[in-house]
Amino acid sequence: MDQWIGGSEISHPARALYASYMILASDIAADEFRKMKKINSSYPLIQFKEVITIIKQSRADTLQVVNNRLIQLYWEIGKYVFVKLTQSEWGDGVVSELAEFIQKNEPNIKGFSDKNIWRMRQFYECYKDLPNLSPLVREITWTNNLLIFSRCDSLEEKEFYLRLTIQEHYNKRELERQISASLFERTIIAENDLPVVRKKAVSKNTLKDSYVFEFLNLPDSYNESDLQKGLIHQMKDFILEIGKDFVFIGDQYRLQVGKNDFFIDMLFYHRDLQCLVAFELKADSFRPEHLGQLNFYLEALDRDVKKPHENPSIGILLCRDKDIEVVEYALSRSMSAALVAKYKTQLPNKQWLQKRLQELFNDNKAES
Repeated sequence: MDQWIGGSEISHPARALYASYMILASDIAADEFRKMKKINSSYPLIQFKEVITIIKQSRADTLQVVNNRLIQLYWEIGKYVFVKLTQSEWGDGVVSELAEFIQKNEPNIKGFSDKNIWRMRQFYECYKDLPNLSPLVREITWTNNLLIFSRCDSLEEKEFYLRLTIQEHYNKRELERQISASLFERTIIAENDLPVVRKKAVSKNTLKDSYVFEFLNLPDSYNESDLQKGLIHQMKDFILEIGKDFVFIGDQYRLQVGKNDFFIDMLFYHRDLQCLVAFELKADSFRPEHLGQLNFYLEALDRDVKKPHENPSIGILLCRDKDIEVVEYALSRSMSAALVAKYKTQLPNKQWLQKRLQELFNDNKAES
């Protein structure tokens, strides 16, 4: 019997045609549904990413505000100390007493060593009569401020690097490289205009300034590459495994020498040798200045960190020189022959370090 659709009888040929139409219509509908579903399913992902963007921007804005307030705090402390010293209410030794008082009574407050307080005083004295520059110093990190006011001589040079740092969002290494390359002098010779501040943007490097993290009492962060940080972390674990007498003190250990900050990749203490051991890991070819830098670190450690009863500090330099791993020891020239011999018997074997360094580089190369 013929079927009835909508009250009308359909013949067998018509019925077949109708069935084909319904199948085609169903396929079209299913395809459209899949397309709509794909489009609609992308909406939450897009919106979720927008929320993440809002969070990151707010976080960056917050840290920029914190950095601004931190610089203002250092300015105020520098002014306070400057006035006390200028009016002869304080002697030079009072600054050290102030730093000790802060450390003893508020041990969680970091960044207020006697050296850093002296820097705050110098910072204020440098810019106190320069109303056109004082707003600029609040736009960059304290680390970059230290570089500029300690290494630049003229006011024109300071202004040049202040504006350039704001404009290009320089981190410490980038700024240091430009200063060392005499960019200011070369720009003056070329008669180029000094850079002007373009549209203000939040620098990602504010997030990495260690002074900001100290001020907030947060875990430290340092502007090293992921590769370098990964190598340091893995090498640290290896040293602790093979050296039972090694005690890890910290990575990116900050040394304050004069007006500048320097960072040691890894610092250990060796209980049997009773000395500090500094490791420097270079992901590039060996250069003699690497050893010079390490020896400079050792002198600073012996002068400012080593305790009177401890032995002179030693350094171990790890470099990747093409396909060769270079391991060099740095020892104080004042050491006795007996002490040098004891050090060498207690230190990690060079071959072990070279082998492990090669493995680390190969592993990281394979992952990249």
